[in-house]
Amino acid sequence: MRIAISTHGKNVSPHFGRCPSYTLVDIEDGKEVNKVEIENPCHSPGFIPEFLNDKGVGLIVCGGMGARAAGFFKELGISMVTGVEGTVEEVIQKLEKGVLEGGVSLCTPGKGKGYGIEKNECDHAHQ
Repeated sequence: MRIAISTHGKNVSPHFGRCPSYTLVDIEDGKEVNKVEIENPCHSPGFIPEFLNDKGVGLIVCGGMGARAAGFFKELGISMVTGVEGTVEEVIQKLEKGVLEGGVSLCTPGKGKGYGIEKNECDHAHQ
């Protein structure tokens, strides 16, 4: 399964949409088989769920996510674990063991503004 972890430095980002990057991890048979960090292409409603879906992501792990973004992931059949804190490596270890637990989302509406990615134009092609 391919998992996307909202990333800020070495840690899980508290804000899904405005995180600087995503760590994409492939876990097979309880082991990490591939890991790559990719830049957050933009904070635009609905774009990131489609972007991650196109990359084969089946699970998103983050500190927090708004209800609108969660709805987009749900429509795409992508599972979510929110309320996660700690380092990306700690999260990967828990994913390998199948013991990652979420909690209450760390985001409230508007809380991510001023954090992480602040782009006026997205890096993706406009359709």
